[in-house]
Amino acid sequence: MTEKLFYRETGAVEFTARVTGCDAVKEGYAVTLDRTLFYPEGGGQPGDTGRLGDAAVLDTREQGEEVAHITDRPLPVGETVQGEIDWARRFSMMQQHTGEHIVSGIVHRLFGLDNVGFHIGRDAVRVDFSGPLTDEQLREVERRANEAVFANLPVRCDYPDGAALAALDYRSKKELTGAVRIVSVPGVDVCACCGLHVSATGSVGPIKIVSSQHYKGGVRILLLCGARAMADYAEKTGSVTAISNLLSAKPGEVALAVRRVCDENAALRQKLSALQNQWMELKAASLPEGERNLCLLEEGLLPDALRRFCLLLTGRCTGVAAILSEREPGQFQFALGSAARDVRPLCRELTARFSGRGGGSAELAQGTLAGAWKEIEAFIIDLE
Repeated sequence: MTEKLFYRETGAVEFTARVTGCDAVKEGYAVTLDRTLFYPEGGGQPGDTGRLGDAAVLDTREQGEEVAHITDRPLPVGETVQGEIDWARRFSMMQQHTGEHIVSGIVHRLFGLDNVGFHIGRDAVRVDFSGPLTDEQLREVERRANEAVFANLPVRCDYPDGAALAALDYRSKKELTGAVRIVSVPGVDVCACCGLHVSATGSVGPIKIVSSQHYKGGVRILLLCGARAMADYAEKTGSVTAISNLLSAKPGEVALAVRRVCDENAALRQKLSALQNQWMELKAASLPEGERNLCLLEEGLLPDALRRFCLLLTGRCTGVAAILSEREPGQFQFALGSAARDVRPLCRELTARFSGRGGGSAELAQGTLAGAWKEIEAFIIDLE
C-alpha cells in the first residue's frame, strides 16, 4: 500500500520515497513507491506530473492499493528517490476543482440541479448538470461564485464518523460506504470528494463560465478558474483591442461596429450580385445562339454565380453549357448544364477524366476539376 502524503501535505512539493516496483507499460514504466505526494487521476481531476530522480513523471494513476507513477525511464527497485511534483500544474488543478465545487454547490442550492459529470480538461473544466439553466441563471451563479471567492472562506476536508455522516446533507454522484471524505465550503457546498483542493476560496481566483450548451436534457458548461480565467480575459481583451483599432471604435462599442460592418458587407454583396447578374445576362446575350456546346472560363466566380451563369448559357446552345473558374493554377470549379439532356452521366465522365468531384440534378451539375484548361475545354466542346 502506498502512503498517500498528498492528503495531509497538500501544499508540499518535494519528498523522498523508496521504489517498491517498476514494470514496463505501453506509455513507459509504472513505478510504485512506499509513499508519494503525487495525486493519482480520479474524481475528474487529472493525475500529477513531475519528476522522480532523473525520471519524468508523465501521469499518476491508482493501481489497487498503490499509486502508479508513469515515468519515461525505469527506476531500480529498492532505491530511494527524490520526488518533485509540478506545483504550477497541481495548483491550477486545485483551483479548478475547488472552483467547480463552488459553482456546483451554488447551482444545487439555487436550482436543485445535480452535477452529473465533471472533468478538468487541458483548457477548461467541463461540468454537466441534470437540468437546464438560462443565461441569466448562469450569470447569477457566476456572480455568487465570485462572491464566495472574495469572502476567502475556508475549504475543509474531513472524514465524518458514521453518525455524523448519516446526519449530513451532502452531494454525491453515487452511494458511498466506508470512510467518506467530505469537502465543505461554509454556506456554499458540502460534497463527497477524493480530490485535492486549496485551503481557502480566495486561492481559487476569479471564476468565469465561458460557455454553455444543452446536453442530454440538461446543460453543459465550460468553466475557468484562477490563472486560466485571467489568461482567457487577457486573450479576449487583446482581441477586443485589436478589433477596436481596426474599426476605430471604442472597446465597449466594438460589437456595434462589427454589426455595422456586417450590414455594410451584406448590402455590398447584394449590390455585387445584382451587377453580376446584369453582366452575366449581357455576356450570355453576346454569344452566338445555336452552338452545340459552350465552355467558358471566367475569373473569380463562386459556386452560386457559376450555377446562375450556367443556367443562362443553357439557353444559348443545343447541347451542354459549362462555365469554369480557376481557384488556383490547374484547379477549377465548374458548373455543367443542359436544357436538352441529363448531365449527370456527363458530369461523372468529366470528373473521372480530370480527377474531379461533383454531382447534381439532371439539369445542372457542379464540382471541381484538376487539369489544363485547354484540355478541359476541348473535352467539353467535343461532347456528343
